[in-house]
Amino acid sequence: MSPSGSSRGAGPGPRFAVVGNPENRRVGLFAAAVRAAALPVPRVVPWQDVLRDGGAAFAADEIVRLESPGENADVDRALRGVDDPTRVEGSGRWYERFTAAVRSLRGGVRLDDPDELGVLFDKRRCHDVLARAGVPVPASPTSGATVAVRGWDDVRDLMREHRMPRTFVKLAHGSSASGVLAVETAGPGRVQATTSVELADGRLHNSLQVRRYRDEREIAAIVDGLAPDGLHIERWLPKASLDGRAADLRIVVVGGRATHAVVRTSRSPLTNLHLGGARGELSTAMEAAGARWAEALETCERAAACFPGTLCVGVDLLPAIGWRRFAVGEINAFGDLLPRLTGLPGSGAEGLDTYAAQVAAVRHGATSASQAPEPFESPQSPGDPGPRPGQRHPAARHSASVASQPVEPPQPRQSPQPPDDSCPAPHHPARNHHASP
Repeated sequence: MSPSGSSRGAGPGPRFAVVGNPENRRVGLFAAAVRAAALPVPRVVPWQDVLRDGGAAFAADEIVRLESPGENADVDRALRGVDDPTRVEGSGRWYERFTAAVRSLRGGVRLDDPDELGVLFDKRRCHDVLARAGVPVPASPTSGATVAVRGWDDVRDLMREHRMPRTFVKLAHGSSASGVLAVETAGPGRVQATTSVELADGRLHNSLQVRRYRDEREIAAIVDGLAPDGLHIERWLPKASLDGRAADLRIVVVGGRATHAVVRTSRSPLTNLHLGGARGELSTAMEAAGARWAEALETCERAAACFPGTLCVGVDLLPAIGWRRFAVGEINAFGDLLPRLTGLPGSGAEGLDTYAAQVAAVRHGATSASQAPEPFESPQSPGDPGPRPGQRHPAARHSASVASQPVEPPQPRQSPQPPDDSCPAPHHPARNHHASP
């Protein structure tokens, strides 16, 4: 079972409801953390029921947590409208139906703000929010969704106009590297795209193999096929390395505080673990960053502070060559699936996995501040009756106040790392039986 802390403070406490896929490990891991805290077993509301019934209602005292609707073929079909689960297309339809389903939930106390989820699942809008807040992000001509990208010709024009010979082209509403291309150009007719997209018989499929396309006609066919779902373009920033492999970080922020971190490395531009990336030594990354490690954590907290109504996010942080500067690549609303990974030293979540840290944040957010240690203190006064039904939980609102506080750099040490087979799976099944071009 995941490390989930002790069950001190047993007795009356928050009552959780989880909207998710009951069979999914995310739901199981969160339920285990709730049970370990001696709290009532969460009520699970299946996404399939929400989509079928046009919504769901929650009691006034239920703390409502949303889990990813991924990894369920029936739910995926209902959201994307695509029969083949390996197909890449349909993310635009997924976004419309998912955000509508989120808005259809009634009552309860929310840990995920519906409006903020709408931004978090649109890379163009999310980039704009971060940039306006002064959070370092890669340059992007599509930030704010003000520029239409209708296909490869538009991508080529934007790359040329903004002097971006190396770019990432992403689905605006994609996840798990689905539909991501790392594009490099070197003059007329010389182009290469690295991606997990498989082009087969004119159709686009998710694959577990990273492949390189050098025929511009094939690259154009992929981009043209993705464009109707919406595209986001970012400058490809050279990243720092560990042991000769490109590296980035997934840092989880709970209640405004960076609590968990994992290093991902790869020999390709895509570091996702399900695409062949590997975990790096966190202690090595911390030592490489030195005093800048505090800046890395603070950057993630500043990014999370842009979404004060959302209790937990996973921030993909891009370290520049030399580990002296950092930029935020993406923010993931469901970026906490890091089984058995315990909290960073000095984070207040030592010994807790990501789910137990969120349970602790909610528990402390529902009691008086005098009973809650940092960083999960309660913003409520002892006389505050608590959040009203349908409003955000105070633990989620707390992020804006915590994120502005300086973070002391922890002493380098190796944080427990989960095994590679526990990495997050892609939202859509992938084919792995075709050879890479």
